[in-house]
Amino acid sequence: MAYGTFAISSKALVFCRPCYGSIRDLPFSLRTPTIGRCGCVGAIAAPRNLVKPRKEESRGKDVSGARKSKDKTMPWKKLDANEFGIQRSMIPESTRMVLNKLRKKGFQVYLVGGCVRDLILDRIPKDFDVITSAELKEVRQVFPRCQIVGRRFPICHVYVDDIIIEVSSFSTSARTGKAPNKNFRKPVGCNERDYIRWKNCLQRDFTVNGLMFDPLENVVYDYIGGVEDIKNSKVRTVSAAKLSFVEDKARILRAIRIAARLGFSLTKDVAVSVKELSSSLLRLDPSRVQMEINYMLAYGSAEASLRLLWRFGLLEILLPIQSMFRNLDRLVAPDRPCAELLWIGILAFHKALVDQPRNPTVVASYCLAIYSDISLSEAMEIAKTNTKQHNSNFQELSVHEKDIAGSGSKLSQQVMSLAESVKSAARKMHDRDYLANAMSKYPQAPSSDMVFMSRPLLERVQRMFGSVRRKGDGERGVPSLDRRINYKSLALGDFHETRRVFARIVFDTVYPPKI
Repeated sequence: MAYGTFAISSKALVFCRPCYGSIRDLPFSLRTPTIGRCGCVGAIAAPRNLVKPRKEESRGKDVSGARKSKDKTMPWKKLDANEFGIQRSMIPESTRMVLNKLRKKGFQVYLVGGCVRDLILDRIPKDFDVITSAELKEVRQVFPRCQIVGRRFPICHVYVDDIIIEVSSFSTSARTGKAPNKNFRKPVGCNERDYIRWKNCLQRDFTVNGLMFDPLENVVYDYIGGVEDIKNSKVRTVSAAKLSFVEDKARILRAIRIAARLGFSLTKDVAVSVKELSSSLLRLDPSRVQMEINYMLAYGSAEASLRLLWRFGLLEILLPIQSMFRNLDRLVAPDRPCAELLWIGILAFHKALVDQPRNPTVVASYCLAIYSDISLSEAMEIAKTNTKQHNSNFQELSVHEKDIAGSGSKLSQQVMSLAESVKSAARKMHDRDYLANAMSKYPQAPSSDMVFMSRPLLERVQRMFGSVRRKGDGERGVPSLDRRINYKSLALGDFHETRRVFARIVFDTVYPPKI
């Protein structure tokens, strides 16, 4: 069995020329996605533990015996999962339990989609999706507590303790999915099971999401070139990009999300179609927009996502430009996400500072009051003793001492005003008229009055970040910003934990730990 690691190549880099010139000397050991100064994204090193093509594959034949033909038949492969370093222990116990129960009932079961891609890349999957030969009603017989959800594409939610495993069925996908692309012909030599898997993969959004993994046989099935695109760090649609995005507009955001999280580049037709069809996002259901934005911002790739959204002209449609998500990315990840309240609060805070820049001491007092729930007077006294140098590149700060000069009442008024501004900014995110008027000031920018955040959600944000305590219960001492985060509470949107993490992100942005 051949093992190998992909070497760095010009194809794996998608930096613009100036950024590449300043980055190319970095050591190959840097494996994480890297952002160029202008917003371009690239991967310093390609994925590790991926097998080099075997000799018989390079001649047009793979381990399954299929051959390439002269038409547009996609070469298909059955690959040993060991070649990618995938082990069963990488699959959570809850998912293994679902797989094993369905297997014992005689059904075929596979992991499918992004989790297989992430396992190949040695990354932590956001979730593990299962597909089976069982009908959904048969899945419900195996797991009586599960629920069938979705009208257009029904799936089963199987509950294992407090974890939800999504289980779909080949038969349901065949009935609700589109017909296979006529450019793809049935691979030569595939049996009935191969044919069912192959048809399902053709219904996927991107080739890198069109992989299946059989944990029992330890085999990865690749019918549409997903492994090759992972090797080349490419995001490619299964069908023609324009048709794919017209069919499902949310795929535009999904392409950005995948590229940002993995450091991949978009193929030319995908990149062109994203720009051409960007305005179609205005017709997408707001709840789906919110879900996709949450996946971008709450799972550890916020900064890269925002840079790509800006690069492809989507940021002005979806979100105001901001600069605090790098610190958010340092604290959250696919296995420890935050509730959407946190990143919405960051946006509201940034909008409040853009509207009225504040003195760093005002921001510090606000953060300390939010973080520890101490009284405003205590927070101000602690903030005045702060000796850290503020970030002079943070343009939304005012360094005029007159803003806080004199009695403590002036500083107190400034902090209360900031809290009220944050509350007001959150409220305006649901005001369509306000957004339309704001965009009218920039006639060169695409016009958008899109509202995708619900009013109840924004009201929670207002309560969470738009208030500070005027009086406390006594002296509590200087709070430590190094307190360990309770990620379970953070993911659930706990009031106090979300406020603490929010304050920590804002404080570390204004007063970087090392400056």
